[in-house]
Amino acid sequence: MSSLNNHPGVGLVVRGLHKSFGGQPVLNGVDLEVKPGEIFVIMGPSGSGKSVLLKHLIGLEEPDAGEIFINGEQVTAPEIVSKYRMALVFQSGALLNSLTVGENVGLYLTEHRLKSLEEIQQIVVEKLADVGLKDAIHKMPSELSGGMRKRVAIARALVSEPQVILYDEPTSELDPLSSVIIGEEILDLKKRIHVTSIVVSHDRDLAFGVADRIAVINEGKILTVGTPDEVKRFNDPLVQKFLHIDFKREN
Repeated sequence: MSSLNNHPGVGLVVRGLHKSFGGQPVLNGVDLEVKPGEIFVIMGPSGSGKSVLLKHLIGLEEPDAGEIFINGEQVTAPEIVSKYRMALVFQSGALLNSLTVGENVGLYLTEHRLKSLEEIQQIVVEKLADVGLKDAIHKMPSELSGGMRKRVAIARALVSEPQVILYDEPTSELDPLSSVIIGEEILDLKKRIHVTSIVVSHDRDLAFGVADRIAVINEGKILTVGTPDEVKRFNDPLVQKFLHIDFKREN
Protein backbone atom coordinates (compact mmCIF):
# COMPACT_ATOMS: atom_id res chain seq x y z
CA MET A 1 0.00 0.00 0.00
CA SER A 2 1.12 3.56 -0.64
CA SER A 3 2.30 5.81 2.16
CA LEU A 4 -0.30 8.37 3.13
CA ASN A 5 0.58 11.80 4.43
CA ASN A 6 0.53 11.92 8.22
CA HIS A 7 -1.26 14.87 9.77
CA PRO A 8 -2.81 15.45 13.18
CA GLY A 9 -6.34 14.18 13.59
CA VAL A 10 -8.84 16.57 15.08
CA GLY A 11 -10.92 16.29 18.22
CA LEU A 12 -14.62 17.12 18.33
CA VAL A 13 -16.77 18.09 21.30
CA VAL A 14 -20.56 18.38 21.21
CA ARG A 15 -22.44 20.16 24.00
CA GLY A 16 -26.22 20.25 24.43
CA LEU A 17 -27.08 19.60 20.77
CA HIS A 18 -30.79 19.88 19.93
CA LYS A 19 -32.51 19.43 16.58
CA SER A 20 -36.16 19.11 15.60
CA PHE A 21 -37.89 18.59 12.27
CA GLY A 22 -41.51 19.63 11.90
CA GLY A 23 -41.79 20.05 15.64
CA GLN A 24 -40.54 16.52 16.26
CA PRO A 25 -37.36 16.37 18.40
CA VAL A 26 -34.62 14.24 16.85
CA LEU A 27 -31.62 15.25 18.99
CA ASN A 28 -32.31 15.96 22.66
CA GLY A 29 -29.29 17.54 24.31
CA VAL A 30 -26.50 15.38 22.88
CA ASP A 31 -23.15 15.62 24.68
CA LEU A 32 -20.08 13.72 23.50
CA GLU A 33 -16.35 14.03 22.90
CA VAL A 34 -14.36 12.43 20.08
CA LYS A 35 -10.62 12.33 20.71
CA PRO A 36 -8.07 13.07 17.97
CA GLY A 37 -7.11 9.99 15.98
CA GLU A 38 -9.57 7.58 17.59
CA ILE A 39 -12.21 5.36 16.00
CA PHE A 40 -15.47 6.49 17.60
CA VAL A 41 -18.59 4.44 16.84
CA ILE A 42 -22.13 5.77 17.30
CA MET A 43 -24.64 2.94 17.68
CA GLY A 44 -28.38 2.93 18.12
CA PRO A 45 -31.65 1.60 16.69
CA SER A 46 -33.26 3.04 13.55
CA GLY A 47 -34.66 6.51 14.16
CA SER A 48 -32.44 7.15 17.17
CA GLY A 49 -30.78 10.24 15.65
CA LYS A 50 -27.49 8.70 14.50
CA SER A 51 -27.50 10.03 10.94
CA VAL A 52 -28.77 13.47 11.97
CA LEU A 53 -25.96 13.71 14.51
CA LEU A 54 -23.48 12.71 11.81
CA LYS A 55 -24.76 15.48 9.52
CA HIS A 56 -24.17 18.02 12.29
CA LEU A 57 -20.62 16.80 12.82
CA ILE A 58 -19.75 17.25 9.14
CA GLY A 59 -21.53 20.61 8.86
CA LEU A 60 -24.50 19.55 6.76
CA GLU A 61 -27.03 20.57 9.42
CA GLU A 62 -27.28 23.54 11.78
CA PRO A 63 -28.44 22.72 15.34
CA ASP A 64 -31.45 24.43 16.88
CA ALA A 65 -29.39 24.77 20.06
CA GLY A 66 -26.06 23.58 21.36
CA GLU A 67 -22.42 23.93 20.43
CA ILE A 68 -19.81 22.05 18.41
CA PHE A 69 -16.10 22.50 19.09
CA ILE A 70 -13.28 21.28 16.85
CA ASN A 71 -9.82 21.30 18.37
CA GLY A 72 -11.21 23.49 21.16
CA GLU A 73 -12.67 26.10 18.82
CA GLN A 74 -16.43 26.63 18.68
CA VAL A 75 -17.58 26.33 15.07
CA THR A 76 -20.74 26.77 13.04
CA ALA A 77 -21.80 24.47 10.22
CA PRO A 78 -20.35 26.73 7.46
CA GLU A 79 -17.03 26.92 9.33
CA ILE A 80 -16.85 23.12 9.63
CA VAL A 81 -17.16 22.86 5.85
CA SER A 82 -14.68 25.63 5.06
CA LYS A 83 -11.98 25.18 7.72
CA TYR A 84 -11.61 21.42 8.18
CA ARG A 85 -10.96 18.55 5.80
CA MET A 86 -13.81 16.16 6.42
CA ALA A 87 -14.92 13.30 4.20
CA LEU A 88 -18.14 11.31 4.33
CA VAL A 89 -18.41 7.69 3.21
CA PHE A 90 -22.07 7.32 2.33
CA GLN A 91 -24.14 4.26 3.20
CA SER A 92 -24.72 3.47 -0.49
CA GLY A 93 -21.20 4.39 -1.58
CA ALA A 94 -22.79 7.15 -3.72
CA LEU A 95 -20.67 6.42 -6.79
CA LEU A 96 -21.67 8.00 -10.11
CA ASN A 97 -22.60 5.17 -12.44
CA SER A 98 -21.66 7.16 -15.55
CA LEU A 99 -18.02 7.48 -14.42
CA THR A 100 -15.32 4.85 -14.12
CA VAL A 101 -13.96 3.89 -10.71
CA GLY A 102 -10.90 6.07 -11.31
CA GLU A 103 -13.02 9.03 -12.38
CA ASN A 104 -15.18 8.65 -9.27
CA VAL A 105 -12.16 8.59 -6.97
CA GLY A 106 -10.56 11.64 -8.62
CA LEU A 107 -13.78 13.65 -9.00
CA TYR A 108 -13.06 16.04 -6.10
CA LEU A 109 -9.67 17.00 -7.51
CA THR A 110 -10.95 17.21 -11.08
CA GLU A 111 -13.99 19.35 -10.30
CA HIS A 112 -11.97 21.81 -8.21
CA ARG A 113 -8.98 21.73 -10.58
CA LEU A 114 -6.63 21.24 -7.64
CA LYS A 115 -4.03 19.18 -9.51
CA SER A 116 -2.85 18.51 -13.02
CA LEU A 117 -4.41 15.54 -14.82
CA GLU A 118 -1.16 13.60 -14.42
CA GLU A 119 -1.05 14.29 -10.68
CA ILE A 120 -4.70 13.32 -10.28
CA GLN A 121 -4.10 10.03 -12.07
CA GLN A 122 -1.18 9.22 -9.77
CA ILE A 123 -3.19 10.08 -6.64
CA VAL A 124 -6.14 7.97 -7.83
CA VAL A 125 -3.87 4.97 -8.42
CA GLU A 126 -2.35 5.39 -4.94
CA LYS A 127 -5.70 5.68 -3.15
CA LEU A 128 -7.15 2.67 -4.96
CA ALA A 129 -4.01 0.72 -4.06
CA ASP A 130 -4.58 1.72 -0.43
CA VAL A 131 -7.90 -0.15 -0.47
CA GLY A 132 -6.66 -3.04 -2.60
CA LEU A 133 -8.49 -2.05 -5.79
CA LYS A 134 -5.77 -0.68 -8.07
CA ASP A 135 -6.80 -3.06 -10.86
CA ALA A 136 -10.40 -1.77 -10.79
CA ILE A 137 -9.49 1.75 -11.94
CA HIS A 138 -11.08 1.37 -15.40
CA LYS A 139 -14.14 -0.60 -14.28
CA MET A 140 -17.63 0.88 -14.05
CA PRO A 141 -19.40 0.90 -10.66
CA SER A 142 -21.97 -1.57 -12.03
CA GLU A 143 -19.18 -4.14 -12.37
CA LEU A 144 -18.32 -3.99 -8.66
CA SER A 145 -19.66 -5.93 -5.70
CA GLY A 146 -21.21 -4.03 -2.80
CA GLY A 147 -18.06 -4.39 -0.73
CA MET A 148 -15.89 -3.12 -3.56
CA ARG A 149 -18.13 -0.08 -4.01
CA LYS A 150 -17.70 0.78 -0.33
CA ARG A 151 -13.92 0.45 -0.64
CA VAL A 152 -13.94 2.75 -3.69
CA ALA A 153 -15.92 5.24 -1.62
CA ILE A 154 -13.20 5.08 1.06
CA ALA A 155 -10.53 5.67 -1.61
CA ARG A 156 -12.48 8.69 -2.83
CA ALA A 157 -12.63 10.02 0.74
CA LEU A 158 -8.85 9.68 1.09
CA VAL A 159 -8.20 11.89 -1.94
CA SER A 160 -8.89 15.06 0.08
CA GLU A 161 -6.36 14.01 2.78
CA PRO A 162 -9.09 14.29 5.41
CA GLN A 163 -8.59 15.05 9.07
CA VAL A 164 -11.88 13.30 9.85
CA ILE A 165 -13.62 10.49 7.98
CA LEU A 166 -17.27 9.90 8.83
CA TYR A 167 -18.81 6.56 7.85
CA ASP A 168 -22.59 6.20 7.54
CA GLU A 169 -23.48 2.50 8.00
CA PRO A 170 -20.38 1.33 6.07
CA THR A 171 -21.31 -2.37 6.23
CA SER A 172 -24.98 -1.97 5.36
CA GLU A 173 -26.22 -4.68 2.95
CA LEU A 174 -22.82 -6.39 2.87
CA ASP A 175 -22.11 -10.09 3.43
CA PRO A 176 -20.09 -11.02 6.54
CA LEU A 177 -16.77 -11.36 4.68
CA SER A 178 -17.14 -7.97 2.96
CA SER A 179 -18.07 -6.42 6.32
CA VAL A 180 -14.88 -7.79 7.86
CA ILE A 181 -12.83 -6.30 5.00
CA ILE A 182 -14.39 -2.87 5.55
CA GLY A 183 -13.58 -3.10 9.26
CA GLU A 184 -9.99 -3.97 8.42
CA GLU A 185 -9.78 -0.94 6.11
CA ILE A 186 -10.97 1.37 8.90
CA LEU A 187 -8.44 -0.12 11.33
CA ASP A 188 -5.65 0.06 8.75
CA LEU A 189 -6.21 3.79 8.21
CA LYS A 190 -5.87 4.36 11.95
CA LYS A 191 -2.47 2.64 11.89
CA ARG A 192 -1.14 4.49 8.84
CA ILE A 193 -2.50 8.03 9.25
CA HIS A 194 -3.72 10.10 12.17
CA VAL A 195 -7.23 10.49 10.81
CA THR A 196 -10.12 10.68 13.26
CA SER A 197 -12.82 8.15 12.32
CA ILE A 198 -16.47 8.49 13.29
CA VAL A 199 -18.60 5.48 12.38
CA VAL A 200 -22.39 5.38 12.53
CA SER A 201 -23.50 1.76 12.54
CA HIS A 202 -25.89 -0.79 14.02
CA ASP A 203 -23.41 -3.54 13.05
CA ARG A 204 -22.27 -4.77 16.47
CA ASP A 205 -19.51 -6.98 15.04
CA LEU A 206 -18.02 -3.95 13.28
CA ALA A 207 -18.47 -1.67 16.28
CA PHE A 208 -16.90 -3.97 18.86
CA GLY A 209 -14.20 -5.01 16.40
CA VAL A 210 -12.85 -1.57 15.47
CA ALA A 211 -13.94 0.99 18.05
CA ASP A 212 -11.71 2.69 20.57
CA ARG A 213 -14.91 3.96 22.14
CA ILE A 214 -18.63 3.53 21.49
CA ALA A 215 -21.59 5.84 22.11
CA VAL A 216 -25.08 4.32 22.30
CA ILE A 217 -27.84 6.74 21.31
CA ASN A 218 -31.59 6.31 21.70
CA GLU A 219 -34.37 8.82 21.01
CA GLY A 220 -31.80 11.53 20.43
CA LYS A 221 -30.00 11.07 23.75
CA ILE A 222 -26.64 9.47 24.49
CA LEU A 223 -27.21 6.58 26.90
CA THR A 224 -23.56 5.70 27.48
CA VAL A 225 -20.06 6.24 26.11
CA GLY A 226 -17.14 3.92 26.76
CA THR A 227 -14.74 1.31 25.51
CA PRO A 228 -16.33 -1.77 23.93
CA ASP A 229 -15.90 -3.70 27.20
CA GLU A 230 -17.40 -0.85 29.24
CA VAL A 231 -20.43 -0.63 26.95
CA LYS A 232 -20.99 -4.39 27.11
CA ARG A 233 -20.98 -4.21 30.91
CA PHE A 234 -23.11 -1.06 31.17
CA ASN A 235 -26.10 -1.95 33.35
CA ASP A 236 -28.93 -0.20 31.54
CA PRO A 237 -31.94 -2.09 30.13
CA LEU A 238 -32.18 0.00 26.95
CA VAL A 239 -28.48 -0.50 26.16
CA GLN A 240 -28.61 -4.22 26.90
CA LYS A 241 -31.79 -4.62 24.83
CA PHE A 242 -30.13 -2.95 21.85
CA LEU A 243 -26.98 -5.06 22.19
CA HIS A 244 -29.00 -8.28 22.17
CA ILE A 245 -31.64 -7.53 19.49
CA ASP A 246 -31.73 -10.13 16.73
CA PHE A 247 -31.66 -7.76 13.74
CA LYS A 248 -31.95 -10.59 11.22
CA ARG A 249 -35.12 -11.82 12.84
CA GLU A 250 -36.56 -8.29 13.05
CA ASN A 251 -35.74 -7.40 9.47
